[in-house]
This record gives sequence, C-alpha cells and structure tokens, in this order.
Amino acid sequence: MLTSMDKRTVKLRASGEDYLEAILVLHKKMGMVRSVDVARHLEVTKPSVCHAVATLRDGGFLTMDEDYSLHLTDVGREVAEKIYERHCFFTEQLIAAGVDPRIAEADACRIEHLISDESFQRLKEAAEKRS
Repeated sequence: MLTSMDKRTVKLRASGEDYLEAILVLHKKMGMVRSVDVARHLEVTKPSVCHAVATLRDGGFLTMDEDYSLHLTDVGREVAEKIYERHCFFTEQLIAAGVDPRIAEADACRIEHLISDESFQRLKEAAEKRS
C-alpha cells in the first residue's frame, strides 16, 4: 500500500528531485532561497525554475512566502534529503574508486535517481562494513 508521500514521489521526476535537492543545499548554505538562486545553482533559466516551482508547489513539495523565498514542506524535505544522501554517497564512492571528481559528481547525479531504495541501502551497508 502506497502512503501519500509514496504517491507524490512516484509522480516526481528526476528534474523535480534535482530542484528539491538544490533548494535543500542552498538553504543549508544561505538560509533563504529564491528562484534566482536555484537558477544559478542548477545553471538553468529563470522561466524553467518558475515552471518547476509551480509544479512542486502544486505537488505539495514546497511553498513560497510573500518575499518569494522557497521553503520545503516536510514531504519535500524528506525527498530532498534522500536524494542528497544518495548524491553524496555515490560521489564519495566514485572518487574513492579513482574516478575524476567532476565525472563522479555528474555520474552520482544520474545514479541517485535510478537506484531502488533496497539496492541503495545494501550498498550503503556494504560500504559501512568496509570502513
């Protein structure tokens, strides 16, 4: 049985996850996040961010206050933290295996969206045992 979060995240695409992850990262760095910050961070146009923000807001993943600051909802934060954890894990593992950091970063960004929860957990546990 799918929970309400599961139902929402099934509809969320990789690009939406990237936006949520970017908002999380920027919030950790700067505190307040606006659409222009997300556009710079992801190197996309402001209209692209505007469309993504509207879609994510309609999906219940984020809110925007009267100052146009973006805030993750509980569900949005949960998705963003999950994706960010995977991104960091795969980037670190690839770099440790000798992959160029720029390539590791790009590959981690693709892998983080494709891997199942079960496979990720098993890989994470295996890596922790080796440490």
